[in-house]
Amino acid sequence: MTERPPVPKVKSRAALPVERPRIGASRQIADLMPDIGRAAFRKFGFVQSSIVTRWTEIVGNHYAAITAPESIRFPVGKKAGGTLQLTVMSGHGPMVQHMLPDMIERVNRFFGYAAVAKVAMRQGDILPATAERRPPPRNLRPIPVELGDSLRGIGDPELRTVLESLAQGLANSSGPPKIG
Repeated sequence: MTERPPVPKVKSRAALPVERPRIGASRQIADLMPDIGRAAFRKFGFVQSSIVTRWTEIVGNHYAAITAPESIRFPVGKKAGGTLQLTVMSGHGPMVQHMLPDMIERVNRFFGYAAVAKVAMRQGDILPATAERRPPPRNLRPIPVELGDSLRGIGDPELRTVLESLAQGLANSSGPPKIG
């Protein structure tokens, strides 16, 4: 058998230096926002905040314009078979009621399991959720000549486009990439 070396005993905790763990470099606000939003959404009944942000993708443009998710309430101690609280624009309740089985299926497909078993609707005003679509940023610097010449010999146009965008990204960057 192998024997462990004896561990020296410390008489008091004051003898051990207390060192706070280092957090690292500063982080962008955009990196922190999903964590902040996740805590707020959970407080108000959302297990996964992406159901709110991706509601249009889940139910489609037409139904996203007239409905909005409020919360998901689960039975005590479970994370399946919950009730989705929906706000429906006035006058659209009967039509939405006929589409509820399809909406439940889409939401469950989004989660990947049977998260929602039923839907509770209430009438209310729905603010149009217009996704802010900004055009991609213009390339500020041209592709370096030595990179552009070497890409002209590539026969596959899709591969050439991808490599040109990679070269453009390298041209627009300043210095080596920062990891972490």
